Amino acid sequence: MMDVTSVLMLFFAGVIGGSLSGIVGGASLVTFPTLLWVGLSPIAAAASNVCSMLFANIAAALADRSKLPAPDRSFAGLVAASIVGAIAGAALLMVTPARLFEVLVPVLIGFATALFWLSPRVSAWLRARAEAAGRAAPRVGAGTVPLMLPVSVYGGYFGAGVGVLALAVTSIGTGGEYRSANVTKNVVIALNTVAAAAMLGVYGAVNWPPTLVMMVGGAFGGMLGGTIGRFVPQDIMRIGIIVFGVLLTAIYAWRYWL
Repeated sequence: MMDVTSVLMLFFAGVIGGSLSGIVGGASLVTFPTLLWVGLSPIAAAASNVCSMLFANIAAALADRSKLPAPDRSFAGLVAASIVGAIAGAALLMVTPARLFEVLVPVLIGFATALFWLSPRVSAWLRARAEAAGRAAPRVGAGTVPLMLPVSVYGGYFGAGVGVLALAVTSIGTGGEYRSANVTKNVVIALNTVAAAAMLGVYGAVNWPPTLVMMVGGAFGGMLGGTIGRFVPQDIMRIGIIVFGVLLTAIYAWRYWL
């Protein structure tokens, strides 16, 4: 049974995480450590964290569905890679020894922080490709399935920062047309999350009470994110999240490595 303090921490972590998703990203840098702080083991926290932003990911996939690509064989391959990769990543998480995953926690958080730091460069690259491509519209997914598979495995295993990787991959198959790349990325991440959540649920790895509390907070946060983003300087928030991620990496390196 969770106490009132834990419930409040989880709810507001979900609100903050959902808001960050709608503004600059980086939700897992808040939600994952909160799940650890309320007493979940690292593997249970990772599994629950994958599920905590489930509704937000689905909403993102539906937000710009007018730019969804045609459901051809190429796109079907991308979808299949997302689902298969997520299941493989979730299964890999379940067979990772607890002590090994503890050692990996600082590496994973550090990797997610680095991805978040690099995301503006990825966006700039995508815009440059869009300008260079003009009105060209190659098949979404063409040639990208082998790249999406390891990204999806990471999404099912830990997931923090996976959106940056997925966007970079989907942009290759769209010739840099940003909206198509972004909505395809959202579909891929939503399916990845659903498949990973189902697999982790079958394994019994998800601690549902704290996860559901965080989901509710995330739903409120997602609604707030668009409004808050109009007034809060994104550069300042980005710097704060990067500093927080570096601090978390150092804290968990001290905790699990020393």
